Amino acid sequence: MEMFYIVLLVFFGLLFLVAELVLLPGVSIGAVLALVCYGSSVYLAFRDFGPVTGTVVILVILVLSVIATVVSLRAKTWQRFSLKQEIRSSSMPVIPAEELQVGDRGVTLSRLSPMGKVEIGGCTYEAKSQGAYVDQQRDVEVVGFENFSVIVKTIK
Repeated sequence: MEMFYIVLLVFFGLLFLVAELVLLPGVSIGAVLALVCYGSSVYLAFRDFGPVTGTVVILVILVLSVIATVVSLRAKTWQRFSLKQEIRSSSMPVIPAEELQVGDRGVTLSRLSPMGKVEIGGCTYEAKSQGAYVDQQRDVEVVGFENFSVIVKTIK
């Protein structure tokens, strides 16, 4: 039964070592827990089975730790767990100059002071008034474009 505890402590030591390398780098919690598990397993091996078994446990821990470190830090190990989908969409809005023309007419959805929202041709755009403030529900006409906004003026 004592050998089961030694093997279990070595296993948890390896688990904490891999967690330190992969999940918690720089935190040292995993490294401390791995050292505690390794030290406990070595102590139990020397106490219960003698110096030969204790030395074998130390060698097994060293070999397994090197193998776990190499396998954990290889790039190919984690590629099968990584996301492989590509996002091909854009967060950039449609450029109004591509959809509208100077002279198109619409109505303000919010107050332009001097920026606000307008509806032109069934689509909503960010708009900037040319000059004074424009109240809500007023007819406007496109006079130009600036970046991603439409420059409008009121229709009298």
